[in-house]
Amino acid sequence: MAKYSKKAGEKVKEALHEMKQGKLKSGGSGKKVKSRKQAIAIGLSEARAEGAKAPKKSKKASAKKAAKKKASPKKAAKKSAKKSAKKSGAKKNKPIKNK
Repeated sequence: MAKYSKKAGEKVKEALHEMKQGKLKSGGSGKKVKSRKQAIAIGLSEARAEGAKAPKKSKKASAKKAAKKKASPKKAAKKSAKKSAKKSGAKKNKPIKNK
């Protein structure tokens, strides 16, 4: 049994062609796609949206995204603390030398 339909294959082919011409852009940031894997993923995603037979997104990829989202609030809090410290002119405490 075929893993992908003809329609899905055509969508991937179109996406790869656009990538090679430099016209394919990612959905999130709108930057040009340079990765072959990303172009294939975009083609499959478009095919799924049109109802073509294409496998679902892997659980592994969705797990990675979920893990990144969980870790990001901590990093964001650290970054915002650093920015506010820079803006307020706060400096690290240095020991005072007595002569």
